[in-house]
Amino acid sequence: MPHREQRPVTLDLFGDLPDELPREERLGPQALLLRGFALPFVDALLPALAAVEAAAPFRIMLTPGGQSMSVALTNCGELGWISDRGGYRYSPLDPLSGQPWPALPEAFGRLAREAAATAGFADFAPDACLVNRYLPGTRMSLHQDRDEHSFEHPIVSVSLGIPALFLFGGHARRDPAQRVPLLHGDVVVWGGADRLRFHGILPIKEAVHPLLGAQRINFTLRRAG
Repeated sequence: MPHREQRPVTLDLFGDLPDELPREERLGPQALLLRGFALPFVDALLPALAAVEAAAPFRIMLTPGGQSMSVALTNCGELGWISDRGGYRYSPLDPLSGQPWPALPEAFGRLAREAAATAGFADFAPDACLVNRYLPGTRMSLHQDRDEHSFEHPIVSVSLGIPALFLFGGHARRDPAQRVPLLHGDVVVWGGADRLRFHGILPIKEAVHPLLGAQRINFTLRRAG
């Protein structure tokens, strides 16, 4: 049965937000939040996501320092982002299975290309997709995405499920960070002058989404190779 797509009533998690949020919000000179951009794709995204998880299950990886990461992850595409005592890097193989990561689903690639073009980045061709699963209480500390071969290409980040507060900072960790509410179907694209901005996610609050339950799924598409 097709999913009946609707925006869940979760804005009260963030306090007093306006009833109607703008369709597009400029976060930086080359960073754009596209509200609800992924909603028309959801009927294709969710079964594709289930197929990726079946082939390469979510797992908790270790930081180079040996600590367990807060957020479970998996990958799809030609390259997958991994972390262990050997460092942060991209690999063509899933370290759990020794097999290539699942292919990038067509719906993921189409969404990424259309979102990137809308934000002013034409001809984006992602070869890597990192999928993160956030449960209530999990978070992502401020960091830069610096493991890609080139910083010429944008990052496309898709939010599904329960809400999150996205931190979008400056080019130094100490710089002030915007706090941006992200809802089911929102997409953030950043590149160019904003490509190396620090960003993260505050601890996820308790909530339940009608399609995904008590979790937030975020996938970021990049050109890594």
